[in-house]
Amino acid sequence: MSETQVNIAINGAAGRMGRQLLAAVAERPDTRISAAIDAPGQASIGVDTSILSGGDATGVSVVDSVGAALSDFETIIDFSAPAVTLALLETLKGSGKRIVIGTTGFTDEQITTLQKAATEIPIVFAANYSIGVTVALSLLAQAAKALGDDYDVEISEAHHHHKVDAPSGTALAMGNAVADALNRDLKQCAVYGREGITGARDPKTIGFATVRAGDIIGEHTVLYAGNGERLEITHKANDRMTFARGAVRAAHWLNAKSAGLYDMTDVLGLKQH
Repeated sequence: MSETQVNIAINGAAGRMGRQLLAAVAERPDTRISAAIDAPGQASIGVDTSILSGGDATGVSVVDSVGAALSDFETIIDFSAPAVTLALLETLKGSGKRIVIGTTGFTDEQITTLQKAATEIPIVFAANYSIGVTVALSLLAQAAKALGDDYDVEISEAHHHHKVDAPSGTALAMGNAVADALNRDLKQCAVYGREGITGARDPKTIGFATVRAGDIIGEHTVLYAGNGERLEITHKANDRMTFARGAVRAAHWLNAKSAGLYDMTDVLGLKQH
């Protein structure tokens, strides 16, 4: 690891992912928590981040606005909600700061706003920060290119009952990886639900199935089904720290980058040119 230490802020520090991110930063000697933010009025305001992460005292207390901490960090990690993330990007413009975004559920219009912000701000934006998922995306594209149009593609995903968007951002990223490899437009070929007499399957479609139940952290399977055989590529997450560690790795990588929109394939050196 590089000896350069990166000062990191966590937005939404008291949330499920926020606490995991605090712990993931503490694991690495080349990163440190220098700021933590939560929404105004939350019980976490003024609390040392160690209380949230279960680690040693950091001397860093949670504040109620990014503006109050803007001089304290180099890179901020944000797993929140689309409107919150976009407001955060506005705050960061002109500040010289960097951001790792794990928020999902953006509309097309919001994605366009995010892309415009990346002309001024170094951004890593990924639907999933798992190293395994990032590798899976590369494998999915390879499989789709090799199998071609002779194989039907179906994507299934399962998450906990608190998740508010469906299909998951990761499932959509997987769908896009397959669609791009097959020269298809996912917006045109995706099928998000089947009910009643639907007729024979259009071979150019990519189907999605969603489960929301219990405390499932995240499971994704892409099925390629041909005549006489099928191939399945599956990823299962057993611990949210998987995502947190990947996001912290991305934050450290981003510290040396100029303005632009990056993803985890950039971070891992898997980008196909």
